[in-house]
Amino acid sequence: MKRILFDVNVVLDVLLDRKPHAEGSAAVWAAVETGGAEGLLASHALTTIHYLIRKQLGAAKAKELLSTILKVFEIAAVDRAVIEEALQLPCSDFEDAVGAAAARHAGCDYIVTRDPRGFRGAEVRILTPEAAVPLVMA
Repeated sequence: MKRILFDVNVVLDVLLDRKPHAEGSAAVWAAVETGGAEGLLASHALTTIHYLIRKQLGAAKAKELLSTILKVFEIAAVDRAVIEEALQLPCSDFEDAVGAAAARHAGCDYIVTRDPRGFRGAEVRILTPEAAVPLVMA
């Protein structure tokens, strides 16, 4: 079974029904829910997701949606080794570098994101949600 680290933007597309991206992101999420793939989130992504949802939908809804996330996704640890590796990556965004390092440490096959350029230099293969669907459904 393929292990996929989901970037924050893909999760938010689904939770906030952000058009036109929600459909492709939801298809990859559905592959996790139906057992076609194992979905992971870097631990630091949860705080970012909570913060952004809370701003738009309120604290109660943010907690409810995080509970939903925890029923679907496993958590990729972010520890000292992950941070040290992230500091060495040529990613343009440090948050993405941390995600890339967490994905590698967690043994992920793919990182699914709508911002592949942000993960430049990652050792794990980067896919858009649309490109990931046929690979995880196969």
